[in-house]
Amino acid sequence: MKREISTGNQTFEDMRIHGDFYIDKTEFILEWWKGRDAVTLITRPRRFGKTLNMSMLNSFFSYKFENRGDLFEGLKVWEDPDMWAQQGKWPVIFLSFAEAKQPDCIALKESINQLIKRFTNLWTITRFAA
Repeated sequence: MKREISTGNQTFEDMRIHGDFYIDKTEFILEWWKGRDAVTLITRPRRFGKTLNMSMLNSFFSYKFENRGDLFEGLKVWEDPDMWAQQGKWPVIFLSFAEAKQPDCIALKESINQLIKRFTNLWTITRFAA
């Protein structure tokens, strides 16, 4: 089966489910987890895959993806059996500012405030509905 290059898709799960071409960056999960840094700052130039990498981390650690090891089969992180126990076991806050593009600082601030407000409302609904 020929793999498609999915331009603009920033969702790890979608890419893996549809078999899209994906350059394996899951070794980052191993390095980050085993490094046990107190703080991690991920900087990359624009359009360098920050949101996709965050989606990959979310898909690996979030309890919303519990028992979804199938997404990682054949990838570097899944070669380490110690990591299997971490997949889908953690509460994860995944908040991306990728859609907060605005022409000026005032509009950007408002856009970010709206994203945080939507996230907070969703978190509150999810938290108390469970």
